[in-house]
Amino acid sequence: MDTPVGSVPVIATRRALADWVGTALTRLGTIRNNYTVVPGLYAVGTPDAGSPVIVTANYKLTFDVVREDLAGQNVWVVVLDTRGINVWCAAGKNLFSTEEVVRRVQMVRLDSLVSHRRIILPQLGAPGVSAKEVRRATGFSVVYGPVRSADLSAFLENGMQAEEGMRMVTFPLAERAVLIPVEIMLLWKTMLLAFAVMFVVSGIGPFGYSLGVALERLGCFAWATLFGVLAGHVGVPLLLPVVPFRTFSAKGALLGAVAALPVLALTWGQASGLELAVLGGWTCCLASFLAMNFSGSTPYTSPSGVEWEMRRAVPVQILVTVASLCLWIAAAFI
Repeated sequence: MDTPVGSVPVIATRRALADWVGTALTRLGTIRNNYTVVPGLYAVGTPDAGSPVIVTANYKLTFDVVREDLAGQNVWVVVLDTRGINVWCAAGKNLFSTEEVVRRVQMVRLDSLVSHRRIILPQLGAPGVSAKEVRRATGFSVVYGPVRSADLSAFLENGMQAEEGMRMVTFPLAERAVLIPVEIMLLWKTMLLAFAVMFVVSGIGPFGYSLGVALERLGCFAWATLFGVLAGHVGVPLLLPVVPFRTFSAKGALLGAVAALPVLALTWGQASGLELAVLGGWTCCLASFLAMNFSGSTPYTSPSGVEWEMRRAVPVQILVTVASLCLWIAAAFI
């Protein structure tokens, strides 16, 4: 559409097939690091000089959700360059920032487009933005919208007033479950390396190297790894609110201990007592480490809390992994 600042793309409020394919591939981690839209100014519906201005990130999953939730509205959308990172994470990385808001508002010449001087920012972007500095640099006042874009229409219709529920950050089962596929898909390179190392060391014994023994012992390791992944990457996010302990490493270790029980049952008779102990320890350790991947995806932690936990948990996890590897080799000689 033609505007006082030039031609502005009008975006659809329904996803096409290609968008849904992109969403699926992103959820699986395939194109996660470069799933972006061009930063700049967009229009939804037929906005005019008095229409609201919504600010969001250029991560395409975020952009798609926002445009769908704005169906039926006439608004301007200013997309910041957050390097393809969602609003909450970008705010923590200083990408959804005061500087980027100021730069983008000035670049799209927003003061020549609208007659008012208000921009609506997502609430989860607040940690990265100083409303005072934005107003000083651009003349635009910052209004923080709801936590979820699904509430944007109601927020706009209510005179930009958020109800109490619109300010609450929750983390229900569906939002936790959607994180699981990408975490599992990102594991394959690490797991391939782990299996290669274990294949090499599993065949070492008092009579040299045995390919048959290596394959047999590797099967036991595979069961422990499978249940460790299920405990850390599936059990923890699904059961997050009910698992005891505050730290994710402890939650993972607890579920890893539970997951070790079927590992022991499946490998009983195939592995020695020392090997069973190693398998149980590996299951717990792997689940504990993988559980920490979710610490940055939840409202349960803070950046300082994540750093505090990692400084304490990772050395223990490394120690357990090294000890397990040494004992696994030693078990073949006993």
